[in-house]
Amino acid sequence: MTEPRFDVLGIGNAIVDVIARAEEDFLVRNELVKGSMRLVDTTEAERLYDQMSAAIEASGGCAGNTAAGVASFGGRAAFIGKVADDQLGAIYRHDMKGTGVAFETAPLREGAPTARSMILITPDGERTMNTYLGAAHELSPEDIDRDTVAAAAITYLEGYLWDPPPAKEAFRRAAEYAHAAGRRVSLTLSDSFCVDRFRTEFLGLIRDGLVDILFANEAEMHALYETSDFDTAVAALQRDCRIAAVTMGASGALVVTPDAIERVPATPVETVVDTTGAGDLFAAGFLFGEARGFRHTDCARLGALAAAEVIGHIGPRPATSLRGLAEQAGFQLEALTRA
Repeated sequence: MTEPRFDVLGIGNAIVDVIARAEEDFLVRNELVKGSMRLVDTTEAERLYDQMSAAIEASGGCAGNTAAGVASFGGRAAFIGKVADDQLGAIYRHDMKGTGVAFETAPLREGAPTARSMILITPDGERTMNTYLGAAHELSPEDIDRDTVAAAAITYLEGYLWDPPPAKEAFRRAAEYAHAAGRRVSLTLSDSFCVDRFRTEFLGLIRDGLVDILFANEAEMHALYETSDFDTAVAALQRDCRIAAVTMGASGALVVTPDAIERVPATPVETVVDTTGAGDLFAAGFLFGEARGFRHTDCARLGALAAAEVIGHIGPRPATSLRGLAEQAGFQLEALTRA
């Protein structure tokens, strides 16, 4: 097998985040479920935007954020996602390439505009997302470049891709190309509401071996196994998964394999400003470590460090070099090897 050209290839929704602060009563008035992600149409997107306070725009999307995080660690990252040939699409492409991420997907020339997500940040730092998928919804199997997938040590896929049928087929094609090239496939469950919609299919992907590395948080774990008991869910995950990383906020993370369950503490954060991108950046650190052959626990420690950085400021991507932070924390990135 040839040496991979990329550590991680992210495939997902290319979304520009529109981020604003909001009080709890704003969520109540608009009947929004705090901490959730919902899909909205053009009318609802415009209605919410008109009511939001002053906002900032930042390129986001789950897999895009993870790819940017990998690049910040000094890794080689690529991204496949659909933007429109419009102003926001140009901003997104510029931002991805500016972070050092290879992004060559052809833009959508006609039809829906570039996707955007109205993200409301409450005083406790929790984010509530209202996403208009637009052009991102048009990702198709034809956008999946076989050579790019085969060149990546790990292909990382969003659970959100399971919503539109063409993207679902693109998901499966990418996994097929990766495994045919002897590479690995990773999935993030994305959101507990997403799990509720596609539980049976997600479990099938995991149990059939289409997914090698799974990411989930506590809520997604409960939803996946339809249990309120965390230990029961973890035990089921241990039976089903080759490698799983379960994030638990301030309580840290678990690395679950058929042979062991290991806990890694969270990196301390002085003030939680915005939790947007926390899971995405945890995945970035973990996958960077996996692609470079680190021990699973060191992968999780890198993930915790990246998550701590991103929740300390507004926006879903690193504001400083993650590689620099890792080295300051005592990581000798090139010296780590798998146990």
